Parts: sequence; structure tokens; C-alpha cells
Amino acid sequence: MILMPAAYDSIMTDRLDDPGFDARELRVVKAVADTGSITAAAAQLGFSQPAVSQQLRRLEERLGVALVERVGRGVRVTEAGRVLAHHAAAVTTALDAAAGELAELRGLRSAKVRLAGFPSASPTVVPRLLADLALRHPGISLTYVEAEPPEAVQAVREDRTDIALTFSYPGDREDPHGSSARGLAVRALGTDDLLAVLPAAHPASDSGSVDVGALAGDDWIAGCPRCRGHLLELCGRAGFAPHIAFETDNVVAVEGLVAQGIGVAVLPRMAVESFPPLPGIAVVPLPPGEERTIHAVTARGADRVPAVRATLTALARLVGPVPAN
Repeated sequence: MILMPAAYDSIMTDRLDDPGFDARELRVVKAVADTGSITAAAAQLGFSQPAVSQQLRRLEERLGVALVERVGRGVRVTEAGRVLAHHAAAVTTALDAAAGELAELRGLRSAKVRLAGFPSASPTVVPRLLADLALRHPGISLTYVEAEPPEAVQAVREDRTDIALTFSYPGDREDPHGSSARGLAVRALGTDDLLAVLPAAHPASDSGSVDVGALAGDDWIAGCPRCRGHLLELCGRAGFAPHIAFETDNVVAVEGLVAQGIGVAVLPRMAVESFPPLPGIAVVPLPPGEERTIHAVTARGADRVPAVRATLTALARLVGPVPAN
């Protein structure tokens, strides 16, 4: 069928009458849903409060439904607002991908990538990543915040970061890459082997490798809840329950306690290499296969954004390949 000009004009008019969205509006709705406040949403997005209110009001008029409602001194999104907020991350990621690919075609190389990572990655992986990007992709601007894996994964889900650098242990009962990462993309980047941290005078301190079972009679110093869970699993496989004398998330404190003969510990290599070892300790490898896996978590399709893809490639190069089973 051939459309005559009048019919074509009628169809185009109908289409223009349909409510439409743009990325800014979707980001505004999502920010209000995340923060529960127009003021906080404006601060998060870098807009003025009146600008956010005006965009919401215009979108509500076009849609014919309320997106927010007053609750005390704050606001909350309505059911319609929740629908838009739910889809906003996927839509804006796709738009960012399209913009990035068009930028590449135009030869533009300026882009920003938001990264969140666990503490022992901060002094080890992140500085090398910044240097690598500065050399290979000087137009990419990287921002970084430190967060444990569950919080970093949630930041990706809420579109507060583009890439979450995380880790998991074999048999981890609280793996952040299970139900909490459902709907996101999870990539294994490489592994980080585990090391026994012993007092220098410990009988096993001169060993080339030490089995965890040989430390069954020692007091132990445990770390964060997830690391402690892995310690219990590791010792359980060796046939004993560790006597945990102290618990601390501070790696320097762990080594300080070990140096004073208070107990022994197991730490990832990244944590041990994050600062010079304290006097009075010995670091001995565990048998091969005792390691944690390093992951990158993103929204699905985020790797279509050129700057995100380049950052993921750099991370995989820096962390190293995952050994074949």
C-alpha cells in the first residue's frame, strides 16, 4: 500500500501525540525512587530541585498518571513511578551503549566509567587500571568508590556504578553472584590465591606450602563475615573447626596480631600485597586450588558501551585469566 501525503501526516501526528520518554526523565524518576526525595534526587543528578520537579510534572501531564506522591516531608513513587524506575536502568544502559558506539564512529574518545571495588583491590588493581587506561585510552575518565561485594552489586543494580569489582570463594554460601545478581552480567576475571599468615617462629613458617589441617591446633584470627564463612568452610574440609580468638576486617590489624603470636590467619594475596608485610610474620602459600575468584558485575548489555568494554578488557588483562578446571 502506498501512503498518500495526507495519510502519512495523519499517522505522524498520531505518533507525536503518543507519550514519549527521554533518558533524562527516566533517570529523574529512578533517582526519586532510589532517594525518596526530590531534593536528594536533584543532588544525585546534578540538577536543581525546580528542574527535577518540572520534569516530573511534565512527564505526569503527558502520561496522564501520577508518578510521585507526598508522604510527610518526603515523596515516594506511585505504582506507575515504580514501573518506570524498574525499567530505567536497562533503558539508560542501552542508550549509553548507542551513544558510545556513535561516539566511536565520530572519533570521540571522551567518556566516564564508574567503578566500585572491594578494599584490597583499591591499592593493587585500581592504580594499575588507572595507569593502563591512561596509556591505552586517555579519553576515559574513571571514578572509583570502595565497597564490599554485596554493596557493589547493589550499586550496579541501582545504576550508581557501571562496574562492580567483586570476589567469591568456592562453596560460598553467601555468594554475591547468586540471587542478588540475578538479571545482571557477571564475568570471571581471574583468581587471587590464598596465603597462610603465620608468626615468624611458627613451625610451618619455613615451609614452601602449608596445608590448613596442619594449623588445626592454632588460634585463628578471622576477617569479614564472608571471609570468616570461607575460613569455616576451608577448615571444615580439613576436618576441624577453627578456634577463632579475634575478628577484624583490618588487614594491618590481622598481621599485627599474628606478629605478636596471638594466632594465625588466611588472607588473599591481594590483601597481603596491599602494603609492606609487618616484621614478625611469615607468609606461606596454601596448596594449589585454594583461591578466590575475582568478578566484574555490570548491567546486561553494558559492555556495548565502548568505555565500559575497554575498562572490562583492561581489568581482565590486569587480574589475569581464570585457570581451566
